[in-house]
Order: sequence, then structure tokens, then C-alpha cells
Amino acid sequence: MEKPARITSVEQLNEWMAKAGKRPLLLFKHSTSCPISAAAYAEWEAFLSSDAATEVLSAAVFVIEDRPLSNEIAERFGIKHESPQALVVVGDEVKWHASHWNITKQALTDAVQSL
Repeated sequence: MEKPARITSVEQLNEWMAKAGKRPLLLFKHSTSCPISAAAYAEWEAFLSSDAATEVLSAAVFVIEDRPLSNEIAERFGIKHESPQALVVVGDEVKWHASHWNITKQALTDAVQSL
């Protein structure tokens, strides 16, 4: 598997959203210092290896290293910041989100397949 994509700036977020168009964009907000986030990151990586992942564009945001971007995502979509956190964005709207132990390969698969 390739290394998962990472977004580090608001400009890159805008580019990814434009690239996604009407296709879902899965954003994974990851804390590099949190063991719960590490477990959720492993679930996200497992999802990325699945057939369901071909339905979405997907990228990580490291919340400690890229705090302004993390804050922008919370503000832009009106979703309170948590980490780990997964958001499925279609257009300019969050269609699904989860945090902490609710981020599993199956939950991500179900979210994408329900769109």
C-alpha cells in the first residue's frame, strides 16, 4: 500500500475539495501523540486497502503539526474538533463523521457505502 496522503495547509484542503468535486472526500484528523488516534489511524489504513476506499479520495491531517488546518476544518464544516476524527465530505457538506473508538474499518466502509 502507498503511504496515505497528507494535507498540511488550507490551500491544499481547497485543492483536494476541488479535486473531489461531487466525489466524497474522507478526511482523517490524526493526533501523532495519542494512542487512541494511533489505533484509529490503523483502522483508516485498513480501510484504505479495501475496495470501498476506491469510492473516495482520502487524506490525513496531523492536528498537532498542522493546527491552523485542523481549526479551519472544524470551523468550515461546523463540526467540533476531536482527534482522532473522520469526516466524509461531499461538496461543502459533512455527510458523516465519527471520532475516537467509533473510527473502524467497518464504520468507514459503511459510511462510504451509504452515500
